Amino acid sequence: MRMRILCLMLCLATILPMGSWALAAEEPAEGSYFLVDGNVCEDPGLTVYNGITYVSLVNAVLALRPDAIIGWEGEYVVVTAEGLDLRARVGDEYIQANGRCLYVLNGVIDGGGRVLVPVRTIAQALGGWVSWNQESGVVEVYSGESPIASGDSYYDSDSLYWLSRIINAESGNQPLDGKLAVGTVIMNRVDSPRFPNTIYDVIFAPNQFTPASSGSIYREPNAESVVAAKLILEGVRVGGSSLYFVNPSISPNSWAQRNRTYVTTIGAHAFFS
Repeated sequence: MRMRILCLMLCLATILPMGSWALAAEEPAEGSYFLVDGNVCEDPGLTVYNGITYVSLVNAVLALRPDAIIGWEGEYVVVTAEGLDLRARVGDEYIQANGRCLYVLNGVIDGGGRVLVPVRTIAQALGGWVSWNQESGVVEVYSGESPIASGDSYYDSDSLYWLSRIINAESGNQPLDGKLAVGTVIMNRVDSPRFPNTIYDVIFAPNQFTPASSGSIYREPNAESVVAAKLILEGVRVGGSSLYFVNPSISPNSWAQRNRTYVTTIGAHAFFS
């Protein structure tokens, strides 16, 4: 297998507070370098934010995939190459790659006019992986032979269908984190011996989720509910060990509030374990 190796020599960096998604451009740390097949590349936009190493999406992609075509569709930077369709938008908490959604904890960042994404996320999208040598401070990014597998082949279609619909029915008007928290409750139940072990059976268990009995679960989910479902199926979890949620403004004295341990509130919902 032919591999390209990117070496990012990381030095300690101090990141100043910033706006919601804008990051002031920084000079690369002294001694930092970016190599592909032993050749020094142009400035990769190396930045550390909240302990996560970010790089310029465009520069990283072109270093690993010189054949890539990069353009813009509205607010999205779009990357196409053989076997690859990647989209990213500043402010989103994910990037899209071959129909899959990959979580970006701190969001896609504007680094002084450059779109910055975590190095691990872009490596995953390109089918690569990352290793870190703690002693030398070198991060090595290895690119495999092909980009990430497609969403059609990765996601179970029934799981995506029902998970996106229950997320939409219960939290379609909530922010992404609220949608993810609802999806997390479903998956926590799947993993719990106290509940059924499939997404469908959890949703349609008697007297559990109102949309299952009211029929609202059959409505077409909005786009962000589908994104949330994909992120959950990628392993993203929000809301810890929650097994129940309730909207206190609608049900101010619910069974969960009286009998279960409070975990957190996200959007309009309170979550309980």
